[in-house]
Amino acid sequence: MSGHQPRPAGVTSVTLRRLGLLPAALLTALALTACTAEPSEADDPKAVVPPTSTPAPSGAPGGPPEGGLLLADAIRKIPLAEEKRTGYKRDSFKHWVDEDTDGCQTRQEVLIAEAVTAPEQGARCALTGGSWLSYYDEVEVTDAKRLDIDHMVPLAEAWDSGAHDWTPERREAYANDLSAERSLVAVTAKTNRSKADKDPAAWMPPAESARCTYLVDWTATKLRWGLAADETEQAALLELAEPCTDKTVKFDAAP
Repeated sequence: MSGHQPRPAGVTSVTLRRLGLLPAALLTALALTACTAEPSEADDPKAVVPPTSTPAPSGAPGGPPEGGLLLADAIRKIPLAEEKRTGYKRDSFKHWVDEDTDGCQTRQEVLIAEAVTAPEQGARCALTGGSWLSYYDEVEVTDAKRLDIDHMVPLAEAWDSGAHDWTPERREAYANDLSAERSLVAVTAKTNRSKADKDPAAWMPPAESARCTYLVDWTATKLRWGLAADETEQAALLELAEPCTDKTVKFDAAP
């Protein structure tokens, strides 16, 4: 397994790739400005040369946010479409699988990756001991059986939002996505079952400290997989994101 790392307590950013480069167009404009400066202005000490405009600092109005899209901008990039539940069956998404044939299925892979204290691994990837922090409710768990592996965007919501048009193979890849840290998270069974297949318009994590993180993770997952949102969901996301002014979203498009 690769790409899925634990979220240490208190860390509220997602691990999706960062691009900290200046836009190519800006670099070109600066180069052209340098090449076309009048020699007389450069050489004459009495000439008044207007100050060169400096790019807005990263994250400032007019400048690219460092580390990804600002959360509200990322939310607006989610395509708008009506949801379609017709034909949904949970087993349309095959899971859990042992993709790398190391003896551990996706559930165990996530538990191993997200453990605060590493569990012991026995035959057929049976896990004993260990501890985890469920970020939805800030509960420490020392029994893996009390944890569910939550699909950040639930399978039914994914179906509604575009996965109904996918091949069975792509749905399987979605249901077992270990290449992005926040596609799958280990959380208390209580919070996962309370969430069920609801989107953020109907459910948010009970821990206030988790809410901006959850919105970032939800948005990144939808963008990663090209899933849509309906108008109610988009409006709720934008309203809920208002306090999260410093949060950014990064994602890699799923293969």
